[in-house]
Parts: sequence; structure tokens; C-alpha cells
Amino acid sequence: MGMLATQHLTEFLSVVADLADGPAAQYAAVECAARAVEAEVAVLVIDGLVAATIGVPAEQVRPAVLGEVAAGRRSTLRLGGTAYAVTGAHLSGQRAGALVLGRTGREFTDEDVCLLRGMARVLELSLHALHLIEVERGKARENGRLADSLQERQRLFEHLTQIQRLIGRRAPLQQILDAITTGAAELLDLEMASLSLLEKDDPSVGSMVSGVGFAADVLPKMKRVPLSSAGVAGLAALGDELIVVEDYVNSPIAIPEVVGSHMKAVMAIPVHENGQVVGCLTVGTYRGPREWDKPEQDILRAFAEHVSLALTDARTLEAMNEAFHDSLTGLASRALFQARMERAFATAQQEGAGVAMLFVDLDRFKVVNDSLGHAAGDVLLVAVAERIKNCLRSADMAARLGGDEFAVLLPLVQGLEEAVPVARRILEAIREPFDLNGKEVFVSCSVGVAHSPAEGHDGQELMVSADLAMYQAKKQGKDRYEIFEPAMQAVFQAGLQMEADLRRAVVRHEFELRYQPIVHLRTGEITGLEALVRWRHPERGIIPPLDFIPLAEETGMIVPIGEWVLREACRQAARWNERRASGSPLSVSVNMSAVQLEQSDLPQRVASALADSGLPAAGLVIELTESLLVDHRASTLHQLQAIKALGVRLAIDDFGTGYSSLAYLRHFPVDIIKIDKSFVDDVGDVPAAAALTLGIIQLGQALQLSTIAEGIEDAGQLSELTDGNCELGQGYYFAEPLTGVAMGELLFPPHSDAAG
Repeated sequence: MGMLATQHLTEFLSVVADLADGPAAQYAAVECAARAVEAEVAVLVIDGLVAATIGVPAEQVRPAVLGEVAAGRRSTLRLGGTAYAVTGAHLSGQRAGALVLGRTGREFTDEDVCLLRGMARVLELSLHALHLIEVERGKARENGRLADSLQERQRLFEHLTQIQRLIGRRAPLQQILDAITTGAAELLDLEMASLSLLEKDDPSVGSMVSGVGFAADVLPKMKRVPLSSAGVAGLAALGDELIVVEDYVNSPIAIPEVVGSHMKAVMAIPVHENGQVVGCLTVGTYRGPREWDKPEQDILRAFAEHVSLALTDARTLEAMNEAFHDSLTGLASRALFQARMERAFATAQQEGAGVAMLFVDLDRFKVVNDSLGHAAGDVLLVAVAERIKNCLRSADMAARLGGDEFAVLLPLVQGLEEAVPVARRILEAIREPFDLNGKEVFVSCSVGVAHSPAEGHDGQELMVSADLAMYQAKKQGKDRYEIFEPAMQAVFQAGLQMEADLRRAVVRHEFELRYQPIVHLRTGEITGLEALVRWRHPERGIIPPLDFIPLAEETGMIVPIGEWVLREACRQAARWNERRASGSPLSVSVNMSAVQLEQSDLPQRVASALADSGLPAAGLVIELTESLLVDHRASTLHQLQAIKALGVRLAIDDFGTGYSSLAYLRHFPVDIIKIDKSFVDDVGDVPAAAALTLGIIQLGQALQLSTIAEGIEDAGQLSELTDGNCELGQGYYFAEPLTGVAMGELLFPPHSDAAG
């Protein structure tokens, strides 16, 4: 059936795409669809009107009823005195409608439904292309009083018509994409245009697939770039919004290497496929700052729309081949799973039962791909699919939704008590070791469990609930299952809002630095500062780091935020050192996360920040958490050694919190250990705590490491630590984290000679 379906869909695609006339394409669609599934009647409704019919007069059709068929609320229909089994599919987009088929004698199967939906998607795509042509024709006729505007619209129309012809003729995808980037650069009179697409196996990275204005050797280097490091293009893709930078050199999100290439202004817009962001179209100029007006933004949107059109068209055949089963694991495809899910809801409603669903997502699957290769990752996915199938009951169905995400449908269940045992079996099965080409590998999974009665609910709602529960399981530590609770929806929505605000904050430069002095305990001299980031939200005011740093790390936003912190801290410390008339130069400490350490160009970014600010490398201290070093990858050590080679010092923050092994101190080029506040709190009152803290100080001395006590709040703690030979300290006893202005006043009091 799968091969036959592919042939039908290929024929359908060719027939519909070859017709440039709307009515002709519509009639060809219903005729071809009816033939594919041996239907006796076929009806196409667009914008609430009957557009084309086969086997039934248009006047006998009620469009509203066909909408019920497409929504799955009706499976039989009487037309002209004959009862038909019917099925349908919605058409979305600018020309909304439905494609409905009917036949006598037998019902439509789930496979028939998948085939019809594939056809509807092809038809939707073709109608969309025709709509774009008409829109551009209309725009080309607008503003006839303004010759320049009319000429620009005509040029845009000609460019887009050429691209649509390439798509209709099935030109190679690369040729189409190159025509789009070239056209965007020419029409906007720019020197640079590029198109990057997200990688299928890892949507957090993207690769440039077409570019104008780049040297020949640049394109190979722009492969698998993390979105968090991709500057304006990365922000546009991550935030799913148009990003406009009129003065790139002075932008807080500028990438030094791009500034070095003399880029002056940039505009980037996300590219979509089936509603999901799949890449980014970027244009720029080297001539100087540029105001991107609305017509220019509209032109870029039009080209981005045509990238989406080309990608959807090119991948339609690929999706058709996988319309029924996942080619790797043999499990049901997403399309077949959704069709079966709808049938399960219809049956459960008749039986007075409910439907349950599990979402299963592997934990840290990326580590397997990165360490053993994608071939080993595929072997693991096949083995996981087999174990999931072995955990199911005869009526249950498993599907691979994409990547390392699986779904399980449990029809005709009365409650969660039937679904939870299945989730437990899957967890236990995945915990068993896997043999990947002779290597024993252990993985785990997170499972979301959701159940709903059939009455008044639908499958899409249930899928969202199971997905939310799965993410909750991830948050709670992975390797577990969570049951959906309505409160998860509110938390998720709040998280989405916070994420959107955070992305805008990066573009709008809403971050500030606070500085807490680091003091020599015996002399009281301020020898250094720790730079701490704060987010000044336009509505919520100051947001502390604990409320947004974890989200920034999860989304990759910590990379542009962290780079700004690094550059601003170095710049400010260098300016203060210029004003110091006596004493040793100040050092500045900057926290760095594991996500930042994964950026391959981090040492170059650190070197650039030092060079631009004029701060000596010895004046910068990079602070790392103890857990990062304990759970490090091999690449982490290489990164730290490269940074250390610059002359920068490294510190372990929160030292002593929960780790008994100190072996990593011998492997990492650490200069400073910062004693966690939890030890300092009890140093004057609890003898055991004092002994432990003094032991850490002695350990630092033995390893020739400086020690800094964090969180000093009273004179007793200061006395104990000073007597114990702790060298440095910081805390509210000396000063709270201060703004740059307040820190300057502390360093250079108005009555001080050094103030001038």
C-alpha cells in the first residue's frame, strides 16, 4: 500500500503543479484524488464555496457539512439520494477549505486518510503559489502615482515569478535557493545575502546553504553553526521574528568577526516549513548604517515566503515516501499516527471510553550522536523502537514523531491506571544496556502521560498534554514519567512568555552589570571585582540571575548575553585601572556556563574582548562551577587550556558543594578556588564547619591556589577567615553588588586624590 500511495501522490503532485490556472488545478485535484482511492464522488470547497466536484452536482453540496467531514465529525453523507462513506482533509493558508471524498460499499482506511491528507497538502501548496502570484500582480498595480514604487513592485513580481517557474518545473533545489538569495540581494541593492537551514538531526545548529557576497572558502566554514552563536540570523530563527539592525558595529549583538568583515547593517527573517522555523534568510550591507524601511522588510518577507514554498515543494515527495511508516524504525509515521488517533477518539466516544497517550523522549541522545556518530545513533533509535513495541498491548500503537521522540497511543482506556504501567515498562526497558557496534551504552528516557475522555476532546489536545508532561519529566531530572496536570499548561505559557521577553532583551540591550568588590582580608584593599549580570525588564523591573540564567542556558541565549558581560566587564575594569593612581591593578571575574564553553571560538572571543578593552589578560578571571569540571567533556579541558594560554586566570566557584573527589584539581589549570557561602555561614559558630573551611584554605595553599571566601557578612567570619590565612573575600560585609556608578564612587571617593 505504501508504494502504491507514493505513486498516487507523485502523480497528483505532477498534475496539480503543472497547471498555472486556479480552476484547472482545482478540477485536476479532485479528479486525481478520486481516482487514487477509488472514490465515486469528490468535492473541493475553498473559502466556503464549492470550487470543483466529481460525481455530484455542485448545487447538491452543502459546504458547511463538508467542513464537518474534514474535521472528522461525520463519516457518512447522503448526496443525491445515495449514502456514501466519506472522509476529508482541511486546506489551510490564505485559501482555506476542504477536500472531501466519498464512496459506497466500504469505509476509508487510515492509509486512505493519510493519502488524502498528502494530496490536500500538495493542493494547498499549489493554491498558495497561485495566490502569491495574484498578490504580487496586485501590488505591482498599486501606487500608480509613484513611478519608483511601481517599478520596484514590478521588479519584485518578476523575480518571484521566475522563482515560482523554477519550482513548478522541478528545478534542483539548490538552483532555486541560489535564485532567491541572488534576487534578494539584487532587488534590495545589497552586497550580501545568505540562507541558512537548520540541520534535521539537530535543529539547534544551522548551515549556510546559499550565499551572495561571500568568498568561496567561507561557505564550507558555515556548517553546523550553533544558533546561539549565529548572531542576528540565530536570533531571528530562535525568536521566530524579523530582526533589524541598522548600525551593526555599535549593536550589542554584533559578532566581532562579522564587525571585522566591515558589515554595517543587517536584516534577518526566519524561514518556515509547515509552520515550523527551519532556517533564516539574512541580508546585509558593507557600505554603512542603513534604515530598513517597511517596503524593504516586505520584500525580504516575500523572498522568505518563497524559500518556504521551495522547501515545502522539494520535501513533499520525501514526506510522501514516509506517509505511512518511519523509514528508519518501521514504526508508524506521524501522519498515520494522527489518523489512527482520530479514529480512536471516534470509537471511544461511541464506547463511552477515553484515550491515553505517552510521549517518550530519550535523555541526552545528542551525546550518543556526538561521541559515537550518527550511524550509532540510528542503531540506537531502531533498538529503542523495538523495545517500546515490546512494552505495548495488542491494541496499542507506537510511532516515531521525529528525531528521538516517540509517541504511544492507547485506545479505549478508562483512566490513567491503564496507561501508567505501560510507561513504567518503557522506562525499565530503556534502562537496560544497548549494544552499539560492540560498545555497551546506557541511556534513559523521559515519559509524559496524558488521558482524556473522548467526549468534548480531540487528539491534538491530548498530544499537547502528553508533550507538556514529558517536558515536566525532563525538568524533574529525567529517567521518569510525569502525568499531565492542567497547571503545567499555565507554567509552560509563562515560560514561553519569559523566553520571548528574554530574546527581545538581547536585541534591546536590557541587561546591566553589578560589581561586588573582592577584598584582601588582612589589608582591606579592594583587589578585584566580580561582575554580576542583572536583567532590567521593562515591566517587571530587575530580574535576578536565578530567574533567567537557567532559561538563557537552555535556549542558548546565554552565549550573546555572556559575551556582552565579558566585553562590558573588561571595558569597565580597564577604565577603572586607568584611574587608579596607586596599588595593584584591579582584576575582574566573569562567570561562564557550560553552554559558553561548548562554543568552539570561545578562546578567540575572550582574546578579542581583552584586545578591544585594553585589559591585560592577567586582569581577567573566568569563574566556572565545580559541577561543570566534574561532568566535563574532553573538549572542555582543551577550551580551558586555550583560554589559560592567553594569560587569563581560572577560578572554581562554589567550591566544596557536593563533590568528594578532588582529582579534577590536578587536571584543570585552575588558579583560584572560591569557598562556597554555605561553609562561610557557619565558620564562626560551628567548629566542624570552621575546621572544614580551614582545611579547604590549607588545600589551596598546598596546591599554590588563591582562596576567596564568598558571602562574608559579619566581623566574626572575617576574623576567623583572616586567622585561618584565607587570602581574599567578598560579601555584604564589604559591599553588596553595586552599579557601575556606585562602584566607581567606592573605588574613587570624591575627596580622594585619585578621583581626578
